[in-house]
Amino acid sequence: MKVQQRVVHHGAHQGVTGSCHEFFFAPNESVLIDCGQFQGSDELTFASERSRTQAIEFPIEQLVGLVITHCHLDHVGRLPNLWAKGFRKPIYCTRATASLLPIVLSDAMKVANFPDPDKVLAGIQQLLEPIPYEEWFDVHQHWRMRFRNAGHIMGSAYVEFEHRQLAPGQTLPTRVVFSGDLGCKHTPLLPDPTPLEYADYLILESTYGDSVHEHREDRQTRLKATINKAFADGGTVLIPAFSIGRTQELLYEIEDIIHHEPSWKQVTVILDSPLATQYTQQYRRLKRLWDEEAKERLADNRHPLNFDRLHIVESHQQHLDIIELLRTKHYPAIVIAASGMCTGGRIVNYLKALIEQEITDIIFVGYQAEGTPGRDILTYGPRGGYVDLDGQRYTIKASVYQLGGYSAHADQPGLLEFLDTQIKPVHHVRLVHGELPAKMALQEAIIASQKITGNVVI
Repeated sequence: MKVQQRVVHHGAHQGVTGSCHEFFFAPNESVLIDCGQFQGSDELTFASERSRTQAIEFPIEQLVGLVITHCHLDHVGRLPNLWAKGFRKPIYCTRATASLLPIVLSDAMKVANFPDPDKVLAGIQQLLEPIPYEEWFDVHQHWRMRFRNAGHIMGSAYVEFEHRQLAPGQTLPTRVVFSGDLGCKHTPLLPDPTPLEYADYLILESTYGDSVHEHREDRQTRLKATINKAFADGGTVLIPAFSIGRTQELLYEIEDIIHHEPSWKQVTVILDSPLATQYTQQYRRLKRLWDEEAKERLADNRHPLNFDRLHIVESHQQHLDIIELLRTKHYPAIVIAASGMCTGGRIVNYLKALIEQEITDIIFVGYQAEGTPGRDILTYGPRGGYVDLDGQRYTIKASVYQLGGYSAHADQPGLLEFLDTQIKPVHHVRLVHGELPAKMALQEAIIASQKITGNVVI
């Protein structure tokens, strides 16, 4: 079986979400890499009627395991459905992912009204086999695997599969690599992605394959300038943020601004997301995985994720009370709430109360998928348009900003840099996890770069 024939996609091949790729060790033995939900327009465009309910449509009898690259919902959201269908094989992930995954799945099953969630979660946890970074692990009689740091969120990894035998004339084992989601350099709290050694076949994400992010080194300055302008308006700053990853980065950088800026000493930062609060607690517990800069702040007796001006909303009633205060008293504050694409969660209640006030400022710091309210606000807000929230139409009078330097995904230069391998060039590349324009742009850039020796397919 040729390497190119070994990979079958069950999501995130034509669109961005629903990551799920099957790698065949042999004709009747395979492993899944991720098992994520379809979201936004992907759910309508690329998912069938059954998979829109996150059902597992492909056979699972041949599976010998599941590999999780990280625990964002579009990479793990169908895992309860996989377990319900009878999957009882090992689930391989990093240790940090094993710590974060129960929080993700518990919340997802609650939102979806999944039957018997406690039983399902306990069953999934029994299957988890955490593996340290950089350690080869025998996953099949002919193949071994290894996790390497992807720099996307805490615990994120790209996964390498290596054949245990050399073919005639080979000097290095055949290596198949799944990138998962690759992060950027200079991400707060996280070490930079580990450079790629080589890949005979690379399945590469392409979310921002047609983009160049703003410089990450000065993004804190731009965040401060944007919020200062918002405070001049006298209203509330709303930041829709993904509960895991982006929220912790924002807290880290806001703490640093408060630490150095006397004018920010009285700023109130409201974290209104029970899920993000749980993740933040886990990030603090996993501080051994932080980068050196973050560890230095701890050594200086600073608390980047638990500072004095941080107010954590404890109850739903408190959530409602804060919204009413901000709506009627125009109390200047920074509110960080999920979900990041405004598809649900507490940010929707803030938007419904404040989006029609001109003194409100909305700052997007992450990708907004087509078909989501976040994309509509970003697209039509500057034009004085509207957005539908919970079936009701709201005129967008708030100011809308996007800070692209906060993306958790590598941009086109970052993805091309990942191809600068250390041992030998990448051979074949297949692009996944991106909208068609992004994939086409990245395909063209890879070919022009002459960094690989084979083909780039989309």
